[in-house]
Amino acid sequence: MEKELYTFEELERLNDLTIMHYAAPVIVLSVVGEWLYGIYRNRNTYHKTEFVSALTIGAVNAVLGALLKIWLFGIALVIYNKVPWAVPREWWMFIVCFVAIDLCRYWAHRVAHEQRFWWATHVTHHSSERMNFSVSFRTGWTQHIKFIFFIPVPLLGFDPFTFFICHQVAVLYQFFVHTELVRRLPKPIEYLFVTPSHHRVHHGSNPGYIDKNYGSTFIIWDRMFGTFEPEREQVKYGLTKPVTSFNPVYLVFHEWMDIWEDMKHAKTWKEKFLILYRPPGAVVTEHQRKSQQQEQPVQAGRAQEQVVRLATDAAGAA
Repeated sequence: MEKELYTFEELERLNDLTIMHYAAPVIVLSVVGEWLYGIYRNRNTYHKTEFVSALTIGAVNAVLGALLKIWLFGIALVIYNKVPWAVPREWWMFIVCFVAIDLCRYWAHRVAHEQRFWWATHVTHHSSERMNFSVSFRTGWTQHIKFIFFIPVPLLGFDPFTFFICHQVAVLYQFFVHTELVRRLPKPIEYLFVTPSHHRVHHGSNPGYIDKNYGSTFIIWDRMFGTFEPEREQVKYGLTKPVTSFNPVYLVFHEWMDIWEDMKHAKTWKEKFLILYRPPGAVVTEHQRKSQQQEQPVQAGRAQEQVVRLATDAAGAA
């Protein structure tokens, strides 16, 4: 059977294949239900200012996604048309395409934690010190450049429309793993799929939880590639160096600004390269080393103040 080729004019069909607006009522009801349950159980599930910030970040991202959709899947269309093969349009094709996308998502996610340039596109998602459904809205506005990690999908012969449908399902699944309402699911599900328990670990800044559980839908990739960690202790959410603002622009761009500052003090091209592609927190330049040394006494002083404050409060309570 001759391979069907597509034109750019046909990309208009992407609008008809959008499923997110059907999922919107479920997302809204889930957020409201989680918020009300938190109030009922007297839990600090949501912070008003942080929630507004997450909504703002998510809204801008939705607009960017809509604007870039044709361009990004246009790239997929060109690649698909160029390769001499195609995966037949059968029902099983959607399953295989979804698995291929999920494997790409694993590696895109992992690289975004292991190289500072890509971390700057992702750090926004990890800056919250709470875990609730709204955290899924906190995705960096520069994340769309990670589309290059998904180029293997059209290279394998999956057409851009199948790619688009499966990609939406994968993104939608991610929303439901950002919660503390669900503790553990049956063992077969916990073994194969990313669950809220697995993803809480991923958002933890506990030493044993950092850079674990990168999977998007299937946790089997983490089991295969040695990055799996079960939920053993209470998760401490957020970054190892906490952010100090709820400003959406700051949350999206603070790591990019830090990279720019470090690049200005780099003395060689090698240092510039290492700043971009070594892991976040790696010390490359002398300027970074001195800055880190200056921060340590300040952090120690803050920690000591907190200990004194806690001791004073305990004595007062007694």
